[in-house]
Amino acid sequence: MRIISGSLKGRNILPPRSFKARPTTDFAKEGLFNMLEHSLDITSVSVLDLFAGSGGISLEFVSRGCTSATCVEMNAAHAGFIRDTVGKMGLSSQIRVVHHNVFDFLKICTQKYDVIFADPPYDLPGLEDLPSKILNAGVLEDEGLLIVEHPGHCSFTGLPHFMKEKKYGNVHFSFFAYSKTFPTFALPNNQGPVVQPG
Repeated sequence: MRIISGSLKGRNILPPRSFKARPTTDFAKEGLFNMLEHSLDITSVSVLDLFAGSGGISLEFVSRGCTSATCVEMNAAHAGFIRDTVGKMGLSSQIRVVHHNVFDFLKICTQKYDVIFADPPYDLPGLEDLPSKILNAGVLEDEGLLIVEHPGHCSFTGLPHFMKEKKYGNVHFSFFAYSKTFPTFALPNNQGPVVQPG
């Protein structure tokens, strides 16, 4: 794994072989961030990275200019790896690492974030309800964006606030926003967000 672009471009993220997390592929990460950079001012957003795994998403955000990211990871070894990596890269003032169960964290979190990225285990029980649980927790800004990474067999198109889904290889990202006008994701031909029939 590597950081794709920005001030940390080319830096490797090297978890041990015992690491159990499934990191977002470089191909999918590059596609996602190319889209986001056409839709957001990354330098001005706060990021919440749920099921953070290796911390690669937060590191990519910070490399591209984000100044505030919070990684939430339940696995102690994974959280420790993120903390060590963040320290070695000199990013401790920009990336906060929280060793906590994601659902318990959502219950006690008092901060709101501009972008929330969630990359849950693909076999997470109740995965189909995850976007609603995050959106109902009150941690996303009114003009914020929720991105959920998920397997292809899982579809969120019928959920409230669903905007669109993008696929990069075997990786699927679903996007949610409270605001119907935000963001447009730089869609081809300036078409609006994909709205599924009710």
